[in-house]
Amino acid sequence: MATTSTTSSDVNPSISNHGSNPAKEPIYTDLLIIGAGPAGASLACFLAQHGLEGIMLASTPGTADTPRAHITNMAALECLRDIGLEEECKQVAVKGDCMQHTRWCRSMTGEEFARIYSWGNDPARAGDYDAASPCRHVDIPQTVLEPILVQHAIRSGFSCRFDTAFLSFERRPDGSVISTVQDNLSKLTYQIRSKYLFGCDGARSQVIRQLEIPLVKKPGQGLAINVLVKVDLGDAVKTRMGNLHWVMRPDEGHDLFGWTAIVRMVKPWNEWMFILFPAPGAGVDFAPSDEEYLKCVKKMVGDDSLPLEILGISKWFINEIVAEYYSDGNIFCLGDAVHRHPPINGLGSNTCIQDAYNLAWKLAYVMNGQADATLLDSYSLERQPVGKSIVTRANQGLRDHGPLWEALGMMDPSVEVRKKHFAELSEATPEGVSRRQKFQTAVQGTSHEFHGVGIEMNQRYTSNAICLDDESPRAQLPTDPVLEHEITTYPGSRLPHAWLNTRLPGKQFSTIDLAGHCCFSLFTGIGGEEWKIAAKSVAGDLGIEIHAYSIGWHQDYEDVYFDWARRREIAEDGCILVRPDRFVAWRSHSMSENPTDKLRHALKTILGKF
Repeated sequence: MATTSTTSSDVNPSISNHGSNPAKEPIYTDLLIIGAGPAGASLACFLAQHGLEGIMLASTPGTADTPRAHITNMAALECLRDIGLEEECKQVAVKGDCMQHTRWCRSMTGEEFARIYSWGNDPARAGDYDAASPCRHVDIPQTVLEPILVQHAIRSGFSCRFDTAFLSFERRPDGSVISTVQDNLSKLTYQIRSKYLFGCDGARSQVIRQLEIPLVKKPGQGLAINVLVKVDLGDAVKTRMGNLHWVMRPDEGHDLFGWTAIVRMVKPWNEWMFILFPAPGAGVDFAPSDEEYLKCVKKMVGDDSLPLEILGISKWFINEIVAEYYSDGNIFCLGDAVHRHPPINGLGSNTCIQDAYNLAWKLAYVMNGQADATLLDSYSLERQPVGKSIVTRANQGLRDHGPLWEALGMMDPSVEVRKKHFAELSEATPEGVSRRQKFQTAVQGTSHEFHGVGIEMNQRYTSNAICLDDESPRAQLPTDPVLEHEITTYPGSRLPHAWLNTRLPGKQFSTIDLAGHCCFSLFTGIGGEEWKIAAKSVAGDLGIEIHAYSIGWHQDYEDVYFDWARRREIAEDGCILVRPDRFVAWRSHSMSENPTDKLRHALKTILGKF
C-alpha cells in the first residue's frame, strides 16, 4: 500500500518562509494530486478503491462555490457505481423527470416558442438509453457533487489540503517529483516528494504550463457571463418542465451583454444560473453594473412581481482547446487541464471522471507490480482522442443553435428587420411557411446535444492495453455516432450492458455490475468452462485477480431477456476479457485449443509483462 506522511506546519522542517529555500526533507507521499474538482477528487476516490493513499491539494478555500457542471451522464455514473457512490449521488440529485425538456421562450414565465425532450426523456428514444446502461442521467450541481467525492476520498485514506497553491515541480534523478507548494493563509512554502504527480488543476493548469504540453486551440466563440439568481419559478415550471431554458426576444431591443441566455436550473425551482451571451460582434469588454444585470435578468424572468436576488456573477470564455498529449513520464494531467470547452452536451465533469477511472487501475497495477510501467502509456493514447472528440462536439453543439437563431430572425442588428422576420412565423405566406420549416428543422438539429447517447458512450480505445489478436478490422461507427450508441464487444469498447438474474429470480443486475471492482473479469457461456479454469490458472501465474462468469441457461447467471446473447457477438463457448475499467480488453470468438495459453498471452500483452 502507498504511504502518506504529513506533519503540522509548526514542527515540519520542510516548511519555510515564502521566498526562502525549503528544507531538504520534504513531506513524502506516493501520489500527489493537484486539484480537488471532479477530476482530482474522483481520481483520489478511484485510487483509494485500489488501496492506495496520497495527498490532494487545492488552491481554493473549499469545494466549488458555484454550480458550474451539473449534468451527470450514464458513463460517469457507471464509474461512481463501481465505488458505491451512485446511490448517494442519486439521493441528492434532481431526478430525471425534472430534466424532461429543453425550451426556447421569450421569458421564463412568458410565451414559449418550442421545446424538445432531453437527457433520455424522449419516449421515442427510451429504448436506446435502456440498452446503453443501467444508469440514468441526473442533475447534480458541482457544488453538491464535489463534496461527495472529496469526503469519500478522505474517508478512504487520502489527505486533502485546501487553500494550498501548487507553485512548481522538479524532477529528481531517482525518478521522484519534488513539488513546491504554498499555504495561502500563512504564505509559507514547503515541498512534497512523490512518485507520481497528477495535474487536475483546471483550465489554468500550472502543471500543464510547466510541462509545456502543446495545446491545440481553435478560435473561441466569445464571452459568456454566469449570473446566479435566486427566484422562485415553481409555479411557472409546472407547465414548463425542464432544467434548460433558452430565453430570447427576437422582436425586441436587448442589452448587448444579454442578447440571449441559457437559464439553467440549479435548485428546483428557486435557484437558477442565467448564462448570458453577448450579441454577435459586440466584443467582450462589458462591465455592467449590478443594477443593469438585475434589470436584464428581470426581463428574462418576465414577471416583475417575483422577488429576485443576484447571488453571484462570473465571466468565462468559450474555449475549444485540447492538449496534444496527457502525460509526461510520471506526471499525468486530466480533466479541464487537458480539455476545455463550453458546457453543451453536458460532457465536462463526466469526461473528467472517466479520465480518472481510466488512469486509476493502470497506476494501481503498475505500483503493485502486476503490470509493467508501459501500461501507463496507454492513458494518453486512449483518453486524448476522447478529449478531442468531446471538445469538438461541445463547440459544434453551440454552433448548432445558429440556424435556430436565424430562423427566429434574431441575427439582424436592426430591431425593425428582426420584427419583420419574427412576424413571418405567424403568416400564411410562402415566407412564413419557409421560416416555420427552417425553425422546426433547427430545433430538431439540437437533438445532437440533448439525445447524444453516442458521444457519451461510444468511446473506442486503441492502445497497448487492448489486445486485437485474431480480430478483423473494426466496423465503422454508426451512421450518426453522436445520436446512436454502438453496442459491441469489439476490444477497446465499453462492456455492453444487459440485465441478468439468477435461476431463482432475485433483484436483477447488470453485466457491468459483474465487472470492475479493481479486477479483470471474464465472461463465457455454455461450453466455456475451460475458460474459467484458464482464468484461475493465469490469475495465479500473473499475480492478479480475474472474476470469471458463465452466462446462459443453468449457468452462473441467467440471460433473462436474451439481451446478452444478442450483444456478446461471440459463440457461447467463446470468452470476453474485460479490464477493471469495464472496457473489453480481448475476446475469443469460440473455444480455443489451448485456452490457458491464449488467455495468458492476451493478459501479458495488455499488462506489458513479456
